Amino acid sequence: MSLFDQINEDIKKAMLAREKDKLEALRAIKAAFLVVKTEKGGMEEIPSDIELKVIQKLVKQRRESAEIYKQQNRPDLYDKEVLEANVIEAYLPAQMSDDEINMIIKGVIEKTGAKTASDFGKVMGIAAKELSGKVDGKIISQKVKEMLQ
Repeated sequence: MSLFDQINEDIKKAMLAREKDKLEALRAIKAAFLVVKTEKGGMEEIPSDIELKVIQKLVKQRRESAEIYKQQNRPDLYDKEVLEANVIEAYLPAQMSDDEINMIIKGVIEKTGAKTASDFGKVMGIAAKELSGKVDGKIISQKVKEMLQ
């Protein structure tokens, strides 16, 4: 069963259980998937890596919005965004540990022969592809910078 189908099933379950907040988050995922399917050059089935990127983007948007609402002292909106982010995040695969991330990045650095910070782009491109969907891009960037100093 694809992630799109799983979301549809979970929408039905949330409707029956009358879970309004969860339903909103699930509908946001479905809407984002439909946008990907119907945009120019859209596809019938969305590849799993694109599905994961869409979900990561939705989680990131909600986390950023929640932070803004927290700064503006809007706990009602903050709580809603955090709840939606947590519901959406449940569809992401388990995130990798720091040790696993470091090991993969060290391997990429050895493969590319990178030595200085000027090789950042070369390492980052390969590391981002290998860790796509498993680790946030900010964390990858931060770790690559640390290792190339």
